[in-house]
Amino acid sequence: MVVRTQDARRGRTRGRSTAGAVLAVLLLAPACTPSEDSAAGITAEEVAATLDRRAAAVLAHDTGAYLAALDPRATSFRAAQSAELRNLADVPLESWAYEVDGLNAEGNDRVTAEVELRYRIQGYDQAPVSSSRTVELVRRGGDGTWYIAADRAADGAPAQLWEQGDVEAVRGESALVLGVGRTTAELRRIAETADRAVPSVSGSWPEPWARRVVVLVPGSVEDMAGLLDSPADSYRGIAAVTTGEVGGSGRTPADRVIINPQAYGMLGDFGRRVVLTHETTHVATRAYTSAATPVWLSEGFADRTAYRHESRTAAEIAPELAEAVRAGDLPAQLPTDEDFGFGGDAGGLARAYEGSWLACELIARDWGEEELIAFYKAVGSREERDGAVEQAMQTVLGTTPQDFTARWRDYLRDRLA
Repeated sequence: MVVRTQDARRGRTRGRSTAGAVLAVLLLAPACTPSEDSAAGITAEEVAATLDRRAAAVLAHDTGAYLAALDPRATSFRAAQSAELRNLADVPLESWAYEVDGLNAEGNDRVTAEVELRYRIQGYDQAPVSSSRTVELVRRGGDGTWYIAADRAADGAPAQLWEQGDVEAVRGESALVLGVGRTTAELRRIAETADRAVPSVSGSWPEPWARRVVVLVPGSVEDMAGLLDSPADSYRGIAAVTTGEVGGSGRTPADRVIINPQAYGMLGDFGRRVVLTHETTHVATRAYTSAATPVWLSEGFADRTAYRHESRTAAEIAPELAEAVRAGDLPAQLPTDEDFGFGGDAGGLARAYEGSWLACELIARDWGEEELIAFYKAVGSREERDGAVEQAMQTVLGTTPQDFTARWRDYLRDRLA
């Protein structure tokens, strides 16, 4: 059974007392009948009600109400939770809600709930960010009151930025930069670069999108890896990544651009501009990117957007691939998804990106800008990979993968040899 808690929105609680905020959430919640999904004497609806009150306290930044739901005996947990609430103070939350997915009893007085936290940032998110959490509850006192005793990322789920420290928010015209452990001046420079990226992306991708971007800047590459639930070694040479659920059919899930402060900090103005324009392109195109979209198409289109107004030659943009082509090592096929693995050979990864960029350059040159966009959308409209590229090449470009690959190889020789 799945139980959704009330979607508590900041607009409903702003300017009210904490008690009024909690009451508003409880009154707006639908009436519940006793659930069959219960454990240790507590139902999913009762857990949801506890989390409703917690959500209202988060949006109201009410420490007293927030701590009231926590286990009074869990001193260190209460201190950590109080710090997390303070860490969230500058984040402009629009909504914060929980969905209870299931309960597991551990004796008569302890239960573990698997929960989805969903939240939106006001003015930026058209859909909520989802985070899987594991919440433990214990029963205390003679009245049988249940309290939250633990709240952590579920197995295989990433951490959240506010769990890493005090979040500072810097707003640009189109960008919101949220940083932990970085200087305000650094965050402002990132916001300025992201602000320049947004109109550049809109010029390349004319389809409707939010034209806003949220950038997360953790304190280190290790913290970046925590936000991605991946090994840090996979990202040491990566300046930034974009997270978000793939869409397809025009859906607009929320995205986050996450910066590796060490690798990004080593770049000059050109590199930083390219990186944030590339990642912002992923935000813009996400609604038309699905499981059917090959990585070469999504990465190649993002690179083409990032480089389209830069005065660099093809050999300067694609040095690794240019060296291979000049040595007679022409790739036999378009890059596969596996070629983009961050943990592999750095040279091979660079050649995959470079070859993908030139594939999209070829489509724009021989078929046109509109056809490149139409091709991207046609591939992304499919839910599965099988046949998606082949059909889109036939219907939009009037070619086959075999013919396109041959033309791409010739194009590499022309541009890079």
